[in-house]
Amino acid sequence: MDFEISETQAELVDGIRRLCEGEFPLDAVRSRESTEQVVDRDGWRTLGEAGVFGLCLAEEAGGVGLGLAEAALVFEVLGATLVPGPLVATHLAAGLVDGAADGAAVVGLVERPAPGAPGAATVPVVVEHLADLDVLLVVSDAGVERIDRPAEVLDARLLPRPMDPLTPVWSLDALPAGAPVAGPEVAAWWRRDGAVLTAALQVGMAQWACELAVEYAKGRVQFGRPIGGFQAVKHLCADMVVRAEVARCAVHAAAVTVDQPEVGDPGVAAAGAKLLADEAAVTNGRSCIQVHGGMGFTWEVPAHLAYKRARVLATTFGRAHDLAEALAASLAG
Repeated sequence: MDFEISETQAELVDGIRRLCEGEFPLDAVRSRESTEQVVDRDGWRTLGEAGVFGLCLAEEAGGVGLGLAEAALVFEVLGATLVPGPLVATHLAAGLVDGAADGAAVVGLVERPAPGAPGAATVPVVVEHLADLDVLLVVSDAGVERIDRPAEVLDARLLPRPMDPLTPVWSLDALPAGAPVAGPEVAAWWRRDGAVLTAALQVGMAQWACELAVEYAKGRVQFGRPIGGFQAVKHLCADMVVRAEVARCAVHAAAVTVDQPEVGDPGVAAAGAKLLADEAAVTNGRSCIQVHGGMGFTWEVPAHLAYKRARVLATTFGRAHDLAEALAASLAG
């Protein structure tokens, strides 16, 4: 297993970073806060044309033909740029939904509550980005179903105050049956790869929050000196760096393990990466707000954005207690 970033991978990351800086500057991203439609269709197509959604799709199918290791590197950049929209779902749908790979279609994904699960009959289903979706894919142990034009056919209610102002959510009392498009084996690997790519987004945001905090600490003067010179602030920032780096290593290891399953258990690696990345992103977001002196609750300071997005992503593709139980079970086995 090789953890070194190759020259080709570094060039890929650099190219995607430049693309995101041009297409998704923070001011442009924030201009869509608290709206029903946050996906920039032109920017989405640009991502598709750059190969973001088709990275793991075979070349003969119109994709780039790379592995999850490269996709994780790219999604880390997307996380650091706070690009809104169902990035992971659209990537997973490439090759299954026409237009997903080239960015012509925006694809969402939701888990169907398992029959008999506690509260499955009473807890509403929450769908993200419904107004932007061309297709909604429903994942369950039985496989994957497809619902076209979901905003038109689903009886959904827009929730007025979502956690993340760039992740609008809708509530449904129940999900209707969709058209079956894939079997349980696809649902299983989507859950695994989705966890790794979501973890990569979290690592990107953890790093962004760290850099934002450090930059502020160097410039904010209190008692005649930059607050970055105070030991308490130094410790906060140092801990943020460590969390992001540990999570990054876990995500890279998980992605490589998925590409080379002979070296380990991809499912266990994905669970560990998601657990660490969720913790890093949420805690770094909170620490960034603290370095800003609690200013993260104001709309003008962007410190709250990574924290809120991290809290949302921590509920997708595996929650903390489920991931911890899966890891514990793997050790017991």
